[in-house]
Parts: sequence; C-alpha cells; structure tokens
Amino acid sequence: MTTETPVPAEVLSALQGYERILLVSHLNPDGDATGSSLALAWTLRALDKQVLLYNANGFPGYLDFLPLPCPVLTDLAKLPCDPQLIVALDCGGILRPGEAVQPLLKRLPSVCIDHHLQSDKGFGSLANWVEPDRSSTGEMAALIARALGAPLQGALAEALYVAISSDTGNFSFGNTTPTALEIVSELAANGLNIASVREKLENNWTEAKLRLWGRLMQEARLLDEGRFAASIVTPGMLSECHAAREDTEGFVEHLRRLRGVRVALLLREEMQDGALKTKASMRSSGNDDVGAVAARFGGGGHRNAAGATLAMDAESALTALHPVIRSVWNG
Repeated sequence: MTTETPVPAEVLSALQGYERILLVSHLNPDGDATGSSLALAWTLRALDKQVLLYNANGFPGYLDFLPLPCPVLTDLAKLPCDPQLIVALDCGGILRPGEAVQPLLKRLPSVCIDHHLQSDKGFGSLANWVEPDRSSTGEMAALIARALGAPLQGALAEALYVAISSDTGNFSFGNTTPTALEIVSELAANGLNIASVREKLENNWTEAKLRLWGRLMQEARLLDEGRFAASIVTPGMLSECHAAREDTEGFVEHLRRLRGVRVALLLREEMQDGALKTKASMRSSGNDDVGAVAARFGGGGHRNAAGATLAMDAESALTALHPVIRSVWNG
C-alpha cells in the first residue's frame, strides 16, 4: 500500500477542525455520489464527528443495501442541529446540490471534493480538492479515510467499492486509475466480499426496470450509419412501465455496446422547477470526446462519460445535440 497522502492539508484541517459537518451531493445521486458521501460519513464518524447527510432526492433505492451511519435527510428544514461546515461531494458546480443548499453555502464555511472538470477549480469557501484525473470521488474519499486513519473495512469499504466501481464501469472505463485498483485490492485484503456486493448491485432488478429497458432497446435509434445510438425516456414511458427515474441508470452503457456505435446517448425528460427539461447522458470510448459535447451545452464530465441538462423536450434536445455529436468522429 502506498504511503502517499495527496489530500490537500486544508481539506484535512477542515474535516478535523469542525464537529458538526453536513455532507451534500448532487441531485439524483448515482453510485459515486452516494458511495463517496457514505464513505466520508463513516470516516468522520470514526473521528467522533457529528455527521449530517443531505440529498434533495435521497439516495437511490438500488443502493438500499449500503449501511447508513446516520439518516439521509431530504429536507434541510429537518436538520437536527445547525452544521458548522458543509462538504459538497461529486458536485461539478455550485448549483449541483440543488437550490435548497445555496443559502447554507453562502452562510457556512464549505469544502468542495470532486473529480469533474470545474471552470473555477471548486466553489468551496474554505478548501477545494478538485482532480479531474481521479477515477471517482470515491477514490478521493478513500484517500481521505487513509489520511485520517480510518481503516478501509466494513461499511466504509462497501461504500468505497460502490463509488469507485460505479464511476469506472466496474473498472472497464478509461478513467480507471492504478490508484483505484490499488484501493479495491486493499478493500479485498481487509475482508470486503466483492462477490456479495456485486450480487446486491446487479441482481436486484424490478419487473418495471426489465420492461423499461426492453422498451428502450426496442425503440433505440441508430443514426449516422450506426455510429450514433440514442434512446429517449419520457415521464409517460416511466409511468406506463411503472418505473422510476433511477431505473434508467446504466442503460446508456449498454447502448454503447452495440457494434459500430461510437457515441451512445440517453435523453430523459423530467420536470424541474415547473419546466420540462431533458437530461442528456453520453458515453463513448477511446479518444471520442463526449465531454466536449456536454460542455457545449453547459454540462460536463469526462472524455468518455458526460452529461448536460437542456431546457427543451427530448426530441428537440436530440435535434440540437446530433450535429455536435457528429464532431466526435468528424473533428
């Protein structure tokens, strides 16, 4: 195991210097946002800190098997105490944790820990640790745990594994770093039953998800001579399949597996602040840069996995994205 401690001193100082710490992550959290939040919460609990967890949407149901160090709040009005520090995890911009968090970010000292590209290098008022070359925020949470002396085992290990494996496509994406693999090796050496965690992650589909994915596969569009594959999810489709938003997680990766496809796109319509918007999730491989595509629409991510939210319906979003996606192989 490496003795490297790459965590900025000001981040460690902040985590050690406050007793009541609120952890927030981005809206509609994925495996990395959920796992890294839980991992840091378990780490802080090991230091006898009072930890508060908040996400406006709550954590996804398919991760209910992960042990919680404290309740996950979805309403900041129900905070049991006034936090002294706010830590934003896996948030590629100040608005990512949602509107309700903004007054706290203005009032409280804050720390930003993230692995997405950020034009301002982080929005934390007290400290920032933003490293786009990291595989996941989970990888960064593991390094924090090491630096603070929390053993990577038990519930902390499960959360770290979920975070890192989720954002690396189970260690198959190009963002899989040597450090990420070394951390998982340590988790296994410390007793993590990887097979058991994967069983809980993968073999928990509902019939609703099965029906939804079947419909998405049937209605997938192959464009540009098979180089571009796109699927659209509408609220009506979710309702007809009795499915939830989280049931769409992971589908775009399967769309990318079609032979000849260079860019896969999933467009999901949803209501935000009373307006219809479309969340675009893109995947590619190798040098095909969908991160640059997402950036054109105010989004972000990485070369092979990126997303953006467009203020329009899904069909209009597809029309807007299509010519820019062509630049992936024409540029």
